[in-house]
Amino acid sequence: MSELSFRFAVPDDTPLILRFIRLLAEYEKMADLVTATEEELRGQLFEEKKAEVIFAVLDGKEIGFALFFHNFSTFLGRAGLYLEDLYILEEYRGKGYGKALFRELARVAVERGCGRFEWWCLDWNLPSIEFYRSMGALPMDEWTVYRIDGDTLRALGARTP
Repeated sequence: MSELSFRFAVPDDTPLILRFIRLLAEYEKMADLVTATEEELRGQLFEEKKAEVIFAVLDGKEIGFALFFHNFSTFLGRAGLYLEDLYILEEYRGKGYGKALFRELARVAVERGCGRFEWWCLDWNLPSIEFYRSMGALPMDEWTVYRIDGDTLRALGARTP
């Protein structure tokens, strides 16, 4: 049996990261929303260090990725690990590789002293919801996500008090 390993992304992985992002967006029926470029990703991930990527690697091939960053809980007084994206190539699903990558993220969170490990999941994505629940995750039903972006964000940021 092949052994799964994990590695953190390096700048030369930027095209692969964008490929995984696009595959995830297709799966989520949101491909038209991907505007990220390799240049933007390289700058944000490796120069600005705004987020990190871990690859799941099987027999020398990257079969999945997770993009995450740290958030902060004022109530806990500690950083948390926020999972933005996790994706396993379709032909490798159902074999435990997603769980292994998820566990690797939990290991990183514990190693870094994080108080939480959080993410969002689309309401219609029942396979992912079942997967997360099988890992012990609980939905935060009492919270509503709010967002300001695009022109609204620029306008709000341009206003003076």
